[in-house]
Amino acid sequence: MELPAESLPRRRASVEVLRAEAADELAALIHERLREGEDPWDFMEDLPTVDELVVFTLRAEYIEADGGLRPTHARNQRVLRLIAAEYPELTKAVWRLIGQENTHRRWDAVVRVVDRG
Repeated sequence: MELPAESLPRRRASVEVLRAEAADELAALIHERLREGEDPWDFMEDLPTVDELVVFTLRAEYIEADGGLRPTHARNQRVLRLIAAEYPELTKAVWRLIGQENTHRRWDAVVRVVDRG
């Protein structure tokens, strides 16, 4: 079931502002992991791009507007397509994320599953 238009999050900022916020967040994440002693060669490939981080943020706003319920696979795909339609500059990042099974903060050291042997 699609959300009614009045319950969808309003476009909050330009892509440039969203990218600047995401770049700051990414820099903070990198700094935190470096301070924890992680080797950048081990985690840099796993980090999202700035545009992917913007898409994750926008997706979180859609999830919040839907009562905070974790979306089904189909709902997640629709939300990603809505983001691409509303922010055409993010289309490449959206298409990279569509079809990925685990897009739930796979890059976050707190959420990441660690194999302890």
